[in-house]
Order: sequence, then structure tokens, then C-alpha cells
Amino acid sequence: MAYDNRLEIRKVLIITLILNLFVMAIKAVVGYSTGSLSLLADALHSVTDSANNVLGLIAIKFSSPVPDREHPYGHHKFEAVGALGIAAFLGIACFEILQGAIERILKGGSTIKISGVELWLLLIVLGVNIFVAFYERNVGRRVGSPILIADATHTMSDVWVTISVLGGLIGIWWLNLQWLDVVLAFPVALLVFWSGWSVLKENLPWLVDEMAIAPETIHSIAVAVPGVINCHDIASRGVLGRQVFIEMHLIVDAPDVETAHHITEAVEQQLQQRFSPVRIIIHVEPPEYKTETISFEHQEQ
Repeated sequence: MAYDNRLEIRKVLIITLILNLFVMAIKAVVGYSTGSLSLLADALHSVTDSANNVLGLIAIKFSSPVPDREHPYGHHKFEAVGALGIAAFLGIACFEILQGAIERILKGGSTIKISGVELWLLLIVLGVNIFVAFYERNVGRRVGSPILIADATHTMSDVWVTISVLGGLIGIWWLNLQWLDVVLAFPVALLVFWSGWSVLKENLPWLVDEMAIAPETIHSIAVAVPGVINCHDIASRGVLGRQVFIEMHLIVDAPDVETAHHITEAVEQQLQQRFSPVRIIIHVEPPEYKTETISFEHQEQ
């Protein structure tokens, strides 16, 4: 039975959506009142946080682990697709930051004026962002949700953006260093790009059916079961902790179908204990099909 964690994920996404809207509003108001282009850009970056939460809620609605007629393997990949959408938003945010910084270097900008009260408001915003990032990441790891972990990564990039912008505004407020606003934009853009790449790298293997469990590990568990002679053509896909699919060919020492069935059930039980939740397909073969090839070998085209 696949673990359905969608209700808990939905609750987290709604909470973080409310907090992200609060953060976006504060940044926009302070950015408009001070004339800080970097802070207004940061507010636009925060728009992607809220958009990610909405995207996540949509993805979770369609990512049921329960199979149906049209999706006999469940709907898990909808969540991975949602995570890739977050990676796309990160790429857009990176482009916007770089574009704004270059335009300011070439065209210049108005003098930024900021008060101590406005700086304190931004510190509160920073605290909210940090809370959201750690809250989402902890729940995401506990329930095995790639979209929560991806969104937490995005929010953490927003934390670094806010720290950078806040540092520049403190320098402007204290020492009138107007150029800090532009200089700090470039490393922030690199941090945002790296966050997007990390999300992309984590979710692509799921979508392209990359190996979930080393075939040698599955082989050692199977051949340890009494009655198993040989195990080969092993394949696996999915995500450990959420849902894994395993296929294998098995040669068993059995005089009849019923005995063979009991042996394959024992193999399934061992794999369930180790990798649950997991769906297993075992193809029983006669002894002459025995082979030392555990899994599929790479073939040159």
C-alpha cells in the first residue's frame, strides 16, 4: 500500500503560501517607499515563492499514489513535474536579478533612502523566510515529498537574496554606499541559479526512470531466500521512501507452481521489509534460463 502524504503536504503549502504573501507585501511596500530597485526585484522574486506554493497545491491534487485505470503505476510523477516547475521559476528569478543589476550599471538610478524602521521590517521578513525554509525542508524530508524539499530550497535562495539586499541597504543607510545594491546582486543571482540546478538534478532521475536500488542489493536479498537458485534481469525505478517498482526474473527449486509461488512470496516479503512501499513483479523461469547477468548491461549504439 503506497503512503499517501498529500493532506500533510497540502497543509504545509497553505501555511507557507500565507507567510510568503506577507513577505512579498512587506518587501514591495518598503521597496516602493525607499526607491530600492534591488528590494523591488527581491519582492518580484518572492512572487515566485507564492507561485510555487500554488503550483505545489495543484501538483499535489493530481499526485495520488493510488493507481487507477489510466495511471496503473500511480500519479507520483506529477509531484516531480511540479518540482521542475519550481526550477524553472528559479531560472526566471536569476535572469531578472542579473537584468536589473546590468540596467542599473548602464543607466544608473535614483538615490536610495531608508529608515531604521524599514530595516527592522526587513529583518522580520528575513526571520519569516528562514522559518518557512526550515519548516518545509523538515516536513518534506519526514514525509518524503520532493516538492516540499524543492520549495524549501527555493525559499532558502530567497533568504540569501534578502540577506544580500539587507546588507546593501544597511551599507546605504549607515555609510551611504549606493553601489552596494548593484554589486551584491551578482552573487545572489549565482545562488539562485545553483538552487534551481539542485532542484533539477534531484528530480530528473525520477522522471526518466533512473535506477532506484542497486541490482546487486536486490540480488543478494533474493538469492538468500531458501529455494531461490538464480535471480537476473533485475530492474527498479521510483523513489525510496515514497514508491519503488521492482522487476526480476527468478529461478526457483520447486516441483510445482504452488511451491514456486510460496518462494516468490518469501522474496517479496523480504524486499517489502527492506524497501517498503514497493510493488514487485517476479517472472519465474525454468533452470535452463539461469544466467550470471544480474541486470541490464550498457549497450553501445
